[in-house]
Amino acid sequence: MYAFITGASSGIGKELSILLAQRGYDLILVARRKDRLKKLKDSLETRYRCNVILKATDISKEENCLALIEDLNQYPIEVMINNAGFGKVGYVTEQDLSDNLDMIKTNLIAPHIFTSWFCRHAKHGYVLNVSSIAAFTTPPLFSVYGATKSYLYHFSTALNYEMKRQKKPISITTLCPGSVKTEFYKDGGKQSNICILSARTCAELALDGLYKKKALIVPTFSMKATYLFCKFMPKVLMLPMQYFLQKSKINS
Repeated sequence: MYAFITGASSGIGKELSILLAQRGYDLILVARRKDRLKKLKDSLETRYRCNVILKATDISKEENCLALIEDLNQYPIEVMINNAGFGKVGYVTEQDLSDNLDMIKTNLIAPHIFTSWFCRHAKHGYVLNVSSIAAFTTPPLFSVYGATKSYLYHFSTALNYEMKRQKKPISITTLCPGSVKTEFYKDGGKQSNICILSARTCAELALDGLYKKKALIVPTFSMKATYLFCKFMPKVLMLPMQYFLQKSKINS
């Protein structure tokens, strides 16, 4: 069986690729950086004797996503992981519109396309959609990113319930981590050191929850505490707190 992973060339996606290869899966790896994908492919095939198919493409382009799912029909995919994403910190009025649209397409449109396709065509399996704790915090200066992750969380949660109502043996799990040590931030914005988690640990916790068919994974006790804090704090208090947190990333 195959596992399909976007954003596989680094960070959480790379660690998930390694862990799934260890579990005996063949892999379909998607990312823009072909050189990194090739290096990962060579390492995985040598070490785990698995078949690794590379798709070096930009999933912020809808036509690339649609072409990709046409190609996926020939593979027996059991695990689909939508991990690719990026964020930009700053005022929306000072950001480039095309960058924000690319963020929306990468973080939101692409996983919607891939998840919808999988739920229509797979006989059984698991979907892991990588959202963020930002889905619950409504962060100023990180507004577009937070909105995309909120969409992904609500879409995944509702779709998981739809699968149960339709009696389809497909589970959709949403991963909502906080700060993870990755190459996530693009064009500025310092990563917070608060509750920072290694990509490997995050990937291990994600797979554990995925196979338990959990609807939501918030890894580590500190991140769970943050999630509960954000969930119940009034927006009138949350917004200024998040504003100054994101502002500190710009000024660092």
